[in-house]
Amino acid sequence: MSKDVMTPSQRHRAMSSNRGRTQPERALASGLWRRGIRYFTHEGYKSVKGQRLRGNPDIVFPRKKIVVFVDGCFWHGCPRCQRHSGLNGEFWVGKIDANRKRDKRVTVELENSGWTVLRIPEHDVRTKAALAQTIDRLIPLIK
Repeated sequence: MSKDVMTPSQRHRAMSSNRGRTQPERALASGLWRRGIRYFTHEGYKSVKGQRLRGNPDIVFPRKKIVVFVDGCFWHGCPRCQRHSGLNGEFWVGKIDANRKRDKRVTVELENSGWTVLRIPEHDVRTKAALAQTIDRLIPLIK
């Protein structure tokens, strides 16, 4: 096991400042845009509506009150992909379990506020064929 070169507070600061969109999020967003489906990101929604949505959804359809999260298979403990880190396994099991509990809590809070929550696993947008199928499934829900 390799030792982290950062202190816990440095690692926290580095990770919490990473606000970029992931490749799977960008793939879904650009695929929807190419098909003429317009949406907000959570930043755009906050800027226009003046309020932040719980959990910072990746894509927001305010008229339909639908939010979409693209969940990374590793970070959200996808049962299909079973991706695990070989290093510091106990830590990652706890981290991923906490992520899954947070996902459930955020989903319930948004649904209680009248939003429909769609969670797309990363493997559903990983290839062009999977992305096209996912978009085909989403379009009837969001139009």
